Amino acid sequence: MHADFRIVSSRLLALFGAITSAQAFYIPGWSIKSYVDNETIPLEVNKVYSDNTQLQYAYYNLPFVCPPTGQKHGGYASGRSVSLNLGEVLRGDRIMTSDYDLFMGQDTECQYLCSRQVDRRGIKRAQELVEDGYVAEWIVDNLPGATSFVTVDKAHKYYAAGFKMGYKDYSSVTGKPRYFINNHLTLVLRWRKAPGRAGENDGKVIVGFEVYTRSIEDGHRDSTGCPQDVHGDTDGMELYIAPNNTHLASQYPHSSYLPADDDIDDGSTITIPYSYAVYFREDDRVEWSKRWDLYFNNQEESNSIHWLAIINSLVICGLLTAVVVMILAKTVAGDGRRSTKDGGLEEGKIKPKAKKPRTGNRSPREKSNGLLDQKTDPDHDRDTSSDEEFIEDITGWKLLHGDVFRPPSYAGFLAPLIGSGTQLVFMTTGLLILSTLGVLNPSFRGGFVSVGMGLFVFAGIFSGYFSGRIYKTFNGKDWRRNTLMTALLFPGLLFSTIFILNLFVWAQASSTALPFGTLVGLIALWLLIQLPLVYCGSWLGYHCSNSYEHPTKTNSIARQVPEKPWYTRSIYSILLAGLIPFAVIFIELLFVFRSIWQDKSGYYYVFGFLSVVSLVCIVTVVEVTIVATYIQLCAEDYHWWWQSVFIGSGSAVWIFMYCVWFYWTKLHIQGFISGMLFFSYSLLACAVYGLLTGTVGFLTAYAFVRRIYG
Repeated sequence: MHADFRIVSSRLLALFGAITSAQAFYIPGWSIKSYVDNETIPLEVNKVYSDNTQLQYAYYNLPFVCPPTGQKHGGYASGRSVSLNLGEVLRGDRIMTSDYDLFMGQDTECQYLCSRQVDRRGIKRAQELVEDGYVAEWIVDNLPGATSFVTVDKAHKYYAAGFKMGYKDYSSVTGKPRYFINNHLTLVLRWRKAPGRAGENDGKVIVGFEVYTRSIEDGHRDSTGCPQDVHGDTDGMELYIAPNNTHLASQYPHSSYLPADDDIDDGSTITIPYSYAVYFREDDRVEWSKRWDLYFNNQEESNSIHWLAIINSLVICGLLTAVVVMILAKTVAGDGRRSTKDGGLEEGKIKPKAKKPRTGNRSPREKSNGLLDQKTDPDHDRDTSSDEEFIEDITGWKLLHGDVFRPPSYAGFLAPLIGSGTQLVFMTTGLLILSTLGVLNPSFRGGFVSVGMGLFVFAGIFSGYFSGRIYKTFNGKDWRRNTLMTALLFPGLLFSTIFILNLFVWAQASSTALPFGTLVGLIALWLLIQLPLVYCGSWLGYHCSNSYEHPTKTNSIARQVPEKPWYTRSIYSILLAGLIPFAVIFIELLFVFRSIWQDKSGYYYVFGFLSVVSLVCIVTVVEVTIVATYIQLCAEDYHWWWQSVFIGSGSAVWIFMYCVWFYWTKLHIQGFISGMLFFSYSLLACAVYGLLTGTVGFLTAYAFVRRIYG
């Protein structure tokens, strides 16, 4: 699926324009920007990020890069913040205009930018970023600057978003590490003739933005500040300031060893000159609608693995479907027929079967002369056999007819959680549909989070409705209290967790930290929009809808639950049941994890595969819940309400264990804060997933139990 997908309906544009600002909104295939010769092309700088840490930083906040001058370039002053949608802010974007001059069709072999004086602390900061492998993200015409690569067979070219801040090598003399800054950049913009009327007017569109880096020493420069030999072999710009031995000797007067302390603020600095080159190259091989395809590296190879994931999912789901069909067709249906034939379940009571009168001429007092003299009575034998079969028929799940719909413990917590779960189901379904259609894609930066937040808030009315109706079914009386719990419990836990984590990120001065204004906006979105929607939905569910009807009456005295087999006990059944949905999605999860944690320069784009696997996963959760609930009822355990939620969410435990495995075997995350963020966000994501699938399990078990007892 192409990232740039042409939308033919203007109604979608109006719909999502209400969610995000019009200036930041972008629909590929709709917002085509063309340029004429000598027209200014704005270059925007964003942030720096690394695969080895979870902390991002705004580019212009770094102490060793050229700060914005404030001069106008193409009508925009450098250093001006670009309007961002909510998703961009949440993902740590800090986009600002720059001082780089780009004019369509004009090549520039070298352009001096600035010379930055950097002290010891700035040099140490630069060394840390180079050591952690940080890359910078710049943007031209909504395309991120990319590092170009070629496959081993040189048959395909692909992009990795961003470019390295510098590189590290080791001294051949001392063997110590040395750090170099990439202070000369070559910007290559690939273009082609614009489609339609714009092309007839000599308009051009940009189809590629490549960045090539070099490190050039500060010497041997001409009067403009550019290197005298841009293309030749030169020494790199090393990030190093010689230690101040005089100051160190005064600090350690009786020591023969002087540590290399780079934190001493003695006023020593070095000058880092920055320059760049610009080249425009025509490329008719890339269509504007397909310009993002180069960012999706290894597409053909990964597609086969995605198909393998789908086949794996379908095989597991098919086997489980056969088990469910067998239960429904042979066991449950058969039990229902026998129950009806023998009296069945009616009005909450088991009707015993009337026995046939025995025939024969023997009197009650007639005695037999012995065992060999006894006469067989076929009718009597059939009656005895029928009685034994009837006794066997009313064992198991049918014995629970008077307790199976007994309200669960902590029903006041269960109803709000199910309501929040339906909210997540609605949000996730909408996101997968829009992503599969191509509306949400990498070119719509921050769109996935922004639209997801909008869907979540709007789905508050569904959350309130299901929570209120289920609460009414549980004979709840204080519906306003239930409404507040639905609106505040799960969203409050999410916001509190994110706020606490945000404090740690704030302390690191990272752009990942949410600004105070954004936090206030999220609180307003939560309390001023979602809370009223939840209230309206709860009022409709509690006052305007009937409670869910149950086919049997509940006894006044609860039935004692016998000792259960080991495999039906909570922890074992949850882990065993959760393993099956996890086996369905674990292959596709690997690609998602790589995109989020391991290869941040790449993009996850195969939402069609993800939607299919997600659908199969939900079907698997439904089938697993039916099987587990039936086994539990056959064990004469009627506490299925909470158990169905735990069964449905059991795969979340395996996914978190998968996250732990991925962290120790695949990632190279450094630092306590980054590790804490990884496990915290992983646990948070697993909790959201668990609540979603747990809600699916609850609704499935509820429908199943009502069906077999109806």
